[in-house]
Amino acid sequence: MTAQPLAGKRALITGGRQGIGRAIVERFLDEGAVVASCGRGDTPADWPTDVAWHRCDVSDSASVNALAVALGPIDILVNNAGVQVEKTVVDSTDADWDEVMGANARGVFNCCRAFIPAMPRGSSIVNIGSISGQVADPGMALYNASKAFVHGLTRSIAVDHGETVRCNAICPGWILTGMADAAFAVADDPAAAKHDALARHPVGRFGQPADIAAMAAWLASDEATFANGQLFTVDGGMTAASPLRPDAF
Repeated sequence: MTAQPLAGKRALITGGRQGIGRAIVERFLDEGAVVASCGRGDTPADWPTDVAWHRCDVSDSASVNALAVALGPIDILVNNAGVQVEKTVVDSTDADWDEVMGANARGVFNCCRAFIPAMPRGSSIVNIGSISGQVADPGMALYNASKAFVHGLTRSIAVDHGETVRCNAICPGWILTGMADAAFAVADDPAAAKHDALARHPVGRFGQPADIAAMAAWLASDEATFANGQLFTVDGGMTAASPLRPDAF
């Protein structure tokens, strides 16, 4: 293993402003990649000077196509941009559908469709899925569905384009970001819900964005050349356990 496994590789991380995306940007920089990121807003005030920022709405195909032209060929695409709405299916509106499915599902589709044709052999796509695409979190119908779409698209890209581009997804569990706080907030007792969730983690802690960035860096590297079409769950062992809480014994 070299000191900088991603040295010289050109990477785009969508939604790199904060949270998991920001951690991936910083990890890729440390590992030698030439990094660009994008989001719907202007360049963040605390943005690293050596990382290009592009204003782009991934749910809009024209915006993504323009970004693909501007960047040219890339070696690594990390589809991280996403949003979350805390509603059941009957409470969700058409606007909620457009917001969540637009960013989380159409956005990943748009980026893959735009960038794959110019990606060189040996390239890697890392999609940020979720355990919510495998087991449903209550009150987040559209988010759960959007992540299930990402998982299915990941497999299809791996099958159709695997000779040139590997495609895998990371399925984070409870990672301490603003999205996690918003999910806990809809519970009747947010503090109790958070305590209960923590008790279900065999490792004894919630995840950090850096935990997901570490997996993304490995999947993007040449050390993972035989990993393709897979969903890598990174959740501290939460979904490996039975529904019985460990602290109940």
